Amino acid sequence: MTEQRVRWGILATGGIAAAFTADLVDLPDAEVVAVASRSQASADAFAERFGIGRAYGDWAALAADEDVDVVYVATPHSAHRAAAGLCLEAGRNVLCEKAFTLNAREAEELVALARARGSFLMEAMWMYCNPLVRKVRALVDDGAVGEVRSVQADFGLAGPFPPSHRLRDPLQGGGALLDLGVYPVSFAQLLLGEPSDVTARAVLSDEGVDLQTGALLSWESGALASVHCSIVGGTATSASITGSHGRIDIPSGFFFPDHFVLHRDGRDPEKVAADPADGPRNSLRHEASEVMRALRAGERESPLVPLDGTLAVMRTLDAIRDRVGVRYPSETGRTSRTGRTGRTGEIEDEPGAPALTPA
Repeated sequence: MTEQRVRWGILATGGIAAAFTADLVDLPDAEVVAVASRSQASADAFAERFGIGRAYGDWAALAADEDVDVVYVATPHSAHRAAAGLCLEAGRNVLCEKAFTLNAREAEELVALARARGSFLMEAMWMYCNPLVRKVRALVDDGAVGEVRSVQADFGLAGPFPPSHRLRDPLQGGGALLDLGVYPVSFAQLLLGEPSDVTARAVLSDEGVDLQTGALLSWESGALASVHCSIVGGTATSASITGSHGRIDIPSGFFFPDHFVLHRDGRDPEKVAADPADGPRNSLRHEASEVMRALRAGERESPLVPLDGTLAVMRTLDAIRDRVGVRYPSETGRTSRTGRTGRTGEIEDEPGAPALTPA
């Protein structure tokens, strides 16, 4: 693949799929050629909304479409293993939403499958592709604040979400951690790598998912990270990195910031703002552009969102869930209170679900 347009397929038709597709259609080197849902009506409506030529009422038809260069998987994360695996088995390249899977075992299976097939695979961790977040990491890597001593990050939504909502449904991997906590955990590991120890506490719902979770991650260097997520309280979504010689504060929306403040010992604070040319702060185009750059370069994974890093984050999320006692039906063989089994392949996408990315 060189300079031709990259042809995309969209798997699922919920809010995040719509947000991604809206940004994708504005990129001159991208073309959305197909969409799939488990509902033909949902696929047809999505295709009409975005001017997409082909609409499929099942995932397998999209996976088999030879005109699709890469599939964006936007189902609830409980179905990521099934959906992304189907596409990889069919020889498609895949960009898969986060949390990447329900657990590290499923993530390892997808990574092994992609590597065996020689296909491109990337977690849709758009934060890692954000230009200002990349600048924060570059400053930290260059020693702008000295050796990192601590990281703090939070992400919470006020709700309230009823028990029937996806965020509280164990069958769909509900809870604060996998939907929201993946951001502060990924932010900490972007800067420090995989922690050597994890402690955590959570408040669980009657359904057995976490309503809010706090975790303390530690590294052998002595660095600590305090991360918090919630679906029962709206937080500042702020982050702070403290080093031996300074600090970086991201006061709001740390995963899609409009600015950050660099404090260096002996100097005045420096405000670093996002470049207006990079587009709206909630744009998903940067991760799409990174996928297309990598495909044209013949790369099988992105250096910005490496698969080993994704696996490390999934191991940390597993460790946190282990500490707080959250298990999903597909992991335990339990059935829900409505009697449905927890087989991830039966999870539907959500045409009416809002994207969780703040406007």
